[in-house]
Amino acid sequence: MNKAILALADGTIFEGYSLGASGETSGEVVFNTAMTGYQEILTDPSYKGQCVAMTCSHIGNYGVARQDHESRKTWAEGFIVNEASRRPSNWRSYQSLHEYLQQQGVVGIEGIDTRYLTRHLRDRGAQPGVISHVDFDTGNLVNKAKAVPSTTGRDLVTEVTCSAPHPWNEGSEEWTISNGDLPKYGKSSPSHKYRVVVYDFGVKLNILRRLVDCGCEVTVVPASTPANAIREMNPDGLVLSNGPGDPQGAAYVVPHIQDLLGWKPILGICLGHQILGLSLGLPTYKLKFGHHGANHPVMDLRSRKVEITSQNHNFAVTMPETVAASPKGRAVFDTNWGPFTPTHLSLNDGCLEGLIGCKAPVLSVQYHPEASPGPHDSSYLFNQFTTMMEQSRA
Repeated sequence: MNKAILALADGTIFEGYSLGASGETSGEVVFNTAMTGYQEILTDPSYKGQCVAMTCSHIGNYGVARQDHESRKTWAEGFIVNEASRRPSNWRSYQSLHEYLQQQGVVGIEGIDTRYLTRHLRDRGAQPGVISHVDFDTGNLVNKAKAVPSTTGRDLVTEVTCSAPHPWNEGSEEWTISNGDLPKYGKSSPSHKYRVVVYDFGVKLNILRRLVDCGCEVTVVPASTPANAIREMNPDGLVLSNGPGDPQGAAYVVPHIQDLLGWKPILGICLGHQILGLSLGLPTYKLKFGHHGANHPVMDLRSRKVEITSQNHNFAVTMPETVAASPKGRAVFDTNWGPFTPTHLSLNDGCLEGLIGCKAPVLSVQYHPEASPGPHDSSYLFNQFTTMMEQSRA
């Protein structure tokens, strides 16, 4: 292993060893607290513009499997770990993490104190950084880090969205074992009961799979698709997907969503939740170090139950003042599309994690109910969405 350096914009330097593709990369450095799921994280379009530091000390133990991709390629700008396993143990694996990063052209670093890095980012906030295998002048690297473009106000959605509408018909993966044979891989094929259009702001494949599992015929459309084109498709429901960066960088989507609000049921996920918030007139703001991980506790304010969620966002929707003043956070706030109320709240920092229309068929959450990686506590939300579509037909 060769020498590598991680330099942060505030002048903090970490020396380690090269991982993945040889070269240099830059991006906003964030930490993710998931113990597994590194392949899904690397291929999640929401990480466009970011270098991801994994807090778990051993990454790559189970290698890379073809069935675990969440998009067509890797999107994370760089990868930071304490120790990357070069000898994975997993019958599904076809290559090591190091080999995968090399193949995908992702520059990484290992052998640094990721616990210290995490504490530093938690205290100082997420910040630009540079990972280099070729430049070891720390002063030069810090200057490069300072020059990294901010994610605030930047349109990253355009860089990850699809180029044209396309259908999606694959359900969740199924593994079966019979007669002592090796597990066999297949696809579920549920019936299509609902027609759903998904706005691709950087959609994860497992969102599409879960929709198919629920009986949806799915069509994915580019983020810039106008409202009149959606109306011509006449779906039963609309999904606003996850995606990278600042929702205000994709503000061109807002007028189209405003046009569609109240027409057909809408489900918003992560960035889709934030864009919905902007469409309702709620401002968004940047979190200090974001929510990235598979272990974030969230309370469903309707049932008072707590679910452990998978999250990945650096921005959030501002809680309406009338709601913030409510003892239980369930106060109703008015919009041009009728009253709305919060449904979910982060138990870590009180962040607004979900909204629902009291009259309009709209549901959105800040986290990832499709998981991948992460727990499946929130999978019920897809059923709530299909119920909305069923009721809307009546």
